[in-house]
Amino acid sequence: MKHDICVVGGLGHVGLPLAICFAKEGRRVAICDLDERTGRTVLAGKMPFRDEGAEELLKEVIEAGRVSVSAKPDVISECETVVFILGTPVDAHLNPSFAGVIRTVRDYMPYFRDGQLLVLRSTVYPGTSERIHRLFADAGLKIEVAFCPERIAEGRAIRETYELPQIVSAFTPDGMRRAKDLFSLFTDDIIELAPMEAEIAKLFTNAWRYIKFSIANQFFMISHEHGLDYYRILDAVTHNYPRAGDLPKAGFAAGPCLFKDTMQLASFSDNTFFLGHAAMLVNEGQPAYIVQCLKRKHPLQDKTVGILGMAFKADSDDARESLAYKLRKLLEIECREVLITDPCVQDERIIPAEDVIARSDILIIGAPHSVYRNLDLRGKHVVDIWNFFGEGGLIA
Repeated sequence: MKHDICVVGGLGHVGLPLAICFAKEGRRVAICDLDERTGRTVLAGKMPFRDEGAEELLKEVIEAGRVSVSAKPDVISECETVVFILGTPVDAHLNPSFAGVIRTVRDYMPYFRDGQLLVLRSTVYPGTSERIHRLFADAGLKIEVAFCPERIAEGRAIRETYELPQIVSAFTPDGMRRAKDLFSLFTDDIIELAPMEAEIAKLFTNAWRYIKFSIANQFFMISHEHGLDYYRILDAVTHNYPRAGDLPKAGFAAGPCLFKDTMQLASFSDNTFFLGHAAMLVNEGQPAYIVQCLKRKHPLQDKTVGILGMAFKADSDDARESLAYKLRKLLEIECREVLITDPCVQDERIIPAEDVIARSDILIIGAPHSVYRNLDLRGKHVVDIWNFFGEGGLIA
């Protein structure tokens, strides 16, 4: 066989670090992805996004000849194991959209052959793995289908692939054995579940984090409405008190996973997941709350507001589903001008931080990038719900 593993959709934040890790462990990896421009970047040894320690490893495995990139799905036929990085998005009505996943599986099905292991790695709606398993069976193909969800935090994928336990599931004992063998390359801490258990475990994980962030954001709003500093209270609640130790800071709970997966779980529960919907209202309402607080104290129609950080989280270059962009849209309705900056995100509207600071009357921390600690904010009014500067969760 020319390759050991094919990672389909392997140039993104989930697939590429995984492909690098497989190659690091001596496996010959083919990345199949339609993004030819990014493919050329990767083959040149350059990471297309930030991930701790990834570029050094990428160069190493490229030089060793253990990674190839192709836009053609023929490479699927050349591998014993195929990993699909195909998630289930939600549509404009917050319902899971299955069409893309199933269509892609059908499109690639002619390239599969008997005896292969197909690993579904991205978050899927519960029951999707079984549906894909039936698709192959109905087509007369003997494919072992496994669902083994990724669990990494974006930006730390390489490190956490090795540090975190791996959940594996499959439909047959042989499929389970092969899935365990595959992920035992990274860790001996393997957890076996049934496929739907594994699918729901992934949704529970992200929904739990999303709800925790919403609780912090709701507590922040309650505190602020009564003229209290949430962070003084948070410090008191969590200091040497382990039962409250996981209460997080306030901030924008966003990105490509948490909101989407919470809504998938809501759909799976026939829209009776009231905690999930409540969390969505709190977290998605945070930008509007900031704007309304500013309106009470400032004539925004006469003000220029600058947003520092447009990524969905600190020190990331990923702006997908970032609430900083939602904040910008709301401010554009109210303000004379809105300026944005970010040292990581690519956006033609972004200007240097120094220009944003100089031209703005009010500054808002949209993403608390670590480089902002060295900025001279020139005494401007700063909205800092993250308590990034350690002076409390300031709004107005």
